[in-house]
Amino acid sequence: MLNDKTILITGGTGSFGKKFTEIVLKRYPNVKKVIIFSRDELKQFEMAQQFEHNPKLRFFIGDVRDKDRLYRAMDGVEYVVHAAAMKQVPAAEYNPIEAIRTNINGAENVINSAIDNGVKKVIALSTDKAANPINLYGATKLCSDKLFVAGNSYVGSKETRFSVVRYGNVVGSRGSVVPFFLKQRERGFLPVTDPRMTRFWITLEQGVDFVLKSFARMKGGEIFVPKIPSMNIMDLAKAIGPECEIKIVGIRPGEKLHELMITADDARNTVEYEDYFVIQPEFAWWKRNDYIKENGGKKVEEGFVYSSNNNNWWLTVEELKDMIKEFQV
Repeated sequence: MLNDKTILITGGTGSFGKKFTEIVLKRYPNVKKVIIFSRDELKQFEMAQQFEHNPKLRFFIGDVRDKDRLYRAMDGVEYVVHAAAMKQVPAAEYNPIEAIRTNINGAENVINSAIDNGVKKVIALSTDKAANPINLYGATKLCSDKLFVAGNSYVGSKETRFSVVRYGNVVGSRGSVVPFFLKQRERGFLPVTDPRMTRFWITLEQGVDFVLKSFARMKGGEIFVPKIPSMNIMDLAKAIGPECEIKIVGIRPGEKLHELMITADDARNTVEYEDYFVIQPEFAWWKRNDYIKENGGKKVEEGFVYSSNNNNWWLTVEELKDMIKEFQV
């Protein structure tokens, strides 16, 4: 799929971008170019060193808020992964206009730049927080998802197609609970918001693999949701610091007790496959029955909800220990 192709990753120096680059260079040795588009020159310098200055890598300093820079960066690009976002919930609450400029206006810039440059396919990374959002970050990502789905109606005579991939917590990503718990473990206690709390769980490699599969599957307008396991926050605490004292600190503002990836309202448009779901777009030209027949899926029942507490796939303490081994110091 990516042989002799150029792919651009916005927010490419983040946890996902680095893993995506690693896997693409390994899996597609004939890829033409991988362009890392991000704001931080130090992170780009460090990433170039990490990949031993691979000649297929290009580093563009730029911000998705800057439409002109995106236009220049996407010249000759066939595939785009939009991973750039302002994603820390407290920071978005305190700096709402900045979150809107990056997550919403930035999405618009990516869409227009991709269409005008004739990009073939674009996948935007979403989050569980975009389903029935209760914080500003989730609200901006819901808006971003809507923009990317609707972007397919803006292409006119161009062949550009847009889809979205939505999944839950990534094990060990920057700012996530695993590195936080590992650091807190040194102090002898782990702060837990609520012992009932559950989360979806996915590794970086699984996330990258799902994005690549979605590139191959997409027709334009789908929101792809992988079937992934859930875990209980107390089990994670046991896996990381079994000897630690647990302190219940209460749910933070803008935080949910359980994660939600498919709402009951989305169920009427959702198709289930063996290892993933597709939320179909509501386009006049979208042939629902044809899509289901072609891909071998089945419609979910009315009122279906996919949340971390009603999942039928749960991780044990031992499985969690195994998943976080690489982050142990």
